[in-house]
Amino acid sequence: MYKILVSDIMTREPLVISPNANLLECAKKMVKKKTGSLLLVEKKKLIGLISTQDILWALVKKSQKDLSSIQAKDISPKKIAVIKPSATLEEALKKMKKSRFERLPVIDNNELVGLITTKDILSFNPEIYPELQEFAEIREEARKLKLVKKAKEKKMSGFREGICEECGNYGRLERHKGMLICVSCKEA
Repeated sequence: MYKILVSDIMTREPLVISPNANLLECAKKMVKKKTGSLLLVEKKKLIGLISTQDILWALVKKSQKDLSSIQAKDISPKKIAVIKPSATLEEALKKMKKSRFERLPVIDNNELVGLITTKDILSFNPEIYPELQEFAEIREEARKLKLVKKAKEKKMSGFREGICEECGNYGRLERHKGMLICVSCKEA
């Protein structure tokens, strides 16, 4: 796997859209093409990347605005991790782990030439699944820690419901061995 290059397995014609496209157009294209992201490209130059999470964020944070009035480039992350086609799959995985992105635009001579995703790598080399599983577990633990922190903050304000520190589920909590856990975890 480590001698295989990004250019060997990347998607050569990734889904792109104009940076000036509105979020409604982006959402429609994502649904039609059954994808989770689009690259914002202008004259073969990568301007940004927009994902379904970015659109959901816009719906929540800018709910007073219509999706057709917000341009994709306005909510696209400013810093995007990219990779060269000459990089190895090992380098791509390391970059994905470090940046916490599951997809990397492939750039050669400042032009977009493709896209590589964890799905591409897994399809090509399924035996690295444990490595990617570890990445997913780390992300899940980070999510649980955030929920536990919120639960502790609510406990300070007198709440007895929140996120279980053991299983991460929301429910009625009890203090057990210095932790706030749900009834089902206490009984287990």
